[in-house]
Amino acid sequence: MDTSWAHASEIAAAVSDGRTSATAVVGGALARIAKHDRALNAFTAVTEERALAKAAAIDAERARGRRLGVLAGVPFAVKNLFDVAGLPTLAGSKINRDRAPVARDATVIARLEAHGAVLVGALNMGEYAYDFTGENVHDGASRNPHDVSRMTGGSSGGSGGAVAGGLVPIALGSDTNGSIRVPASLCGIFGLKPTYGRLSRAHTFPFVASLDHVGPLARSTRDLALAYDAMQGHDDDDPVCAQRPVEAAAPLLARGSEGLRIAIAGGYFRAGASAQAQTALARVAAALGVTNEIELPEAKRARAAAYVITASEGGALHLGRLRTRGRDFDPAVRDRLIAGAMIPAAHVAKAQKFRRWYREQVLALFGHVDAVLAPATPCTAPAIGQRTFVLDGVELPVRANLGIYTQPISFIGLPVVAVPVPLQPLPIGVQIIAAPWCEDVALRIAHALEQAGIVAAARPSLEGGK
Repeated sequence: MDTSWAHASEIAAAVSDGRTSATAVVGGALARIAKHDRALNAFTAVTEERALAKAAAIDAERARGRRLGVLAGVPFAVKNLFDVAGLPTLAGSKINRDRAPVARDATVIARLEAHGAVLVGALNMGEYAYDFTGENVHDGASRNPHDVSRMTGGSSGGSGGAVAGGLVPIALGSDTNGSIRVPASLCGIFGLKPTYGRLSRAHTFPFVASLDHVGPLARSTRDLALAYDAMQGHDDDDPVCAQRPVEAAAPLLARGSEGLRIAIAGGYFRAGASAQAQTALARVAAALGVTNEIELPEAKRARAAAYVITASEGGALHLGRLRTRGRDFDPAVRDRLIAGAMIPAAHVAKAQKFRRWYREQVLALFGHVDAVLAPATPCTAPAIGQRTFVLDGVELPVRANLGIYTQPISFIGLPVVAVPVPLQPLPIGVQIIAAPWCEDVALRIAHALEQAGIVAAARPSLEGGK
């Protein structure tokens, strides 16, 4: 069985019923990484020995007649801010390369492997997750499989490139201001930023504790849901991980979008988006029969407040490193962190006060709708090295503004599924935003769109730039 572009659900079924082996699947993934990652630059470490040992153990379990997990034999990789036993946790930095290898895996890695998934490596990312481009000055830029001269988006750039390029069917990323949804959009795959506190962040390198989320990227909605379900559950090692019962989403996908109240985010989320972003949003809305708009109040201020909180918390976290190892930072990251460390406390307090107000206003909107549609990025993937782009007639820095439509959502911890609309020559994503703890609603809508052929992860040629 050729599993080079198979979905995780298909791989697990084939391993479980003996049509293939976990060893063959994992060996195939390792071969694809060896063949294609030189072009994509998605991986910073490949855990070949560990992966083959895990695959052999799965095959031995099947030979003994044991029931295998729902992700049996499925290769996955993780952004290199997740702890991986035996590796130093880089978080995309030069400084962290001096750290000793860690002794244990991040909680969510252990949970995926408990369901049969097989870790094959760690992935490239923007330094300390303060990035929307996927460009890393220490490891080089992650490259978009649809055109390797273009960005993957960030900061989970390697995660987006590895999944979109067919190296693995599932990858984990983190999302503070958009770092799952931006790569999902630019690479043309599915991404889930869950509700704040839904999935454990334990044993990951933080960026902004009050904004950080972790979540999966995949090439299908079902794979996204399977990975999400496997990672659910309270974890005492993450103080914000909610004590809620596991609410499996995968069994609910078939319910589709029927009966759900859906609106388009207007105002801030419509102004300035490129023609491609508008086309993608219009296609999704038309397929769902959605014509009504709803406006998230003060979304522009929400983004500004998110910037204040991000910069100040990030600056405080890295203050010691900035004082002693400043020359070892990416200069663009260093300068923003230094500026953040100098933000007056009164400004941060004001941003947090506004955050509470904004959350109340947005949550009130979910009394009238079940989900909201919005662009995921203002444009398709810019060229690697491109520093500015034009938005609504204004030239803006790329690095700071690819997350213009994601920041006002992660700011208040809402769950979002980014879905890929396969436009030519490059894909672009749409956000499906739901109320807190309603990941299943966003996933049901995404699955209905996928079943209708409106959204899909297009297979790239991997033959270079266009």
